[in-house]
Amino acid sequence: MTSVTFRPATFADFPTLARLHAQSWQQTYRGLMRDDFLENEVAHERLTVWEERLSQPDPNRLVQMAEQDGDCVGFVCAFFDHDPTWGSYIDNLHVRPDKKGAGIGVLLMREAAVWFDSLRPDAPFYLWVLEGNHGARQFYERLGAVCQERVVRSTPYSPASAELRYCWPDTTPVMNYFRAGVV
Repeated sequence: MTSVTFRPATFADFPTLARLHAQSWQQTYRGLMRDDFLENEVAHERLTVWEERLSQPDPNRLVQMAEQDGDCVGFVCAFFDHDPTWGSYIDNLHVRPDKKGAGIGVLLMREAAVWFDSLRPDAPFYLWVLEGNHGARQFYERLGAVCQERVVRSTPYSPASAELRYCWPDTTPVMNYFRAGVV
């Protein structure tokens, strides 16, 4: 496998991130989100989100891209100190479907953990995952996350669905997983 490199996303990367994000949702969320949204709206909706998000720098946001041979194979988006109770927030973690299982997700989680640690060691962090996304849930549990909360909410692209809040007390479980050489 060609080595993976990492770099911060720039405004010029918003179409690439939007395309990968939409592709990931189309593959992963079939049956969990409305089919018409996944088929007809997700590409434009994600393009709008990423254009807006990357148009303004935010010192409390990390958008780190993983690249192989110059191609984006994944990304992580995190917000430092997002919630007074739960800590920093992993908003997105996506790996190109043909690269899943190659350890890129773990490397991206490590990128976020190192960033969190650089800002405040021992700070907790969390993310939300759809209850029906069993692959992601297993992945986060392997990295030491614990499900702390279940919330049912409706969104414009999903009828009432359950989301689970997965939490880490600090970055230690992610860093230990990486140090164990599992990747």
